[in-house]
Amino acid sequence: MFKDSAAFSSFSVKDPARAREFYGRTLGVTVLERPEGLELQLAGGRPIFLYPKPNHQPATYTVLNFPVPSIEEAVQALAKRGVRFEHYDLPGMKTDERGIFRGGPAPMAWFSDPDGNILSVMESR
Repeated sequence: MFKDSAAFSSFSVKDPARAREFYGRTLGVTVLERPEGLELQLAGGRPIFLYPKPNHQPATYTVLNFPVPSIEEAVQALAKRGVRFEHYDLPGMKTDERGIFRGGPAPMAWFSDPDGNILSVMESR
């Protein structure tokens, strides 16, 4: 039934103006304002929609992943823009001093948007 559907992903934010600033300026994503919220224009052609929700509660899992050619360069560039990376010290998931996890199929680093939504950069191989 949905094989040919132009599906897209969405998640909530508490403050659309703050989200527009973070995604647009800090992350460098093209952000379009729509009557219902914000649309992130990313490579691949499928938009990501951010909608305002006054009682927003961030998910406890990663809602958006950004593949990058070099995890080292991405973490360094984002840190210079004020992004703070999560640090984990869990069985099977320990990040290094910069917040990079190197134990999986691809190096990854997690960070949050201003409303607590968890995002990641992951090295594409």
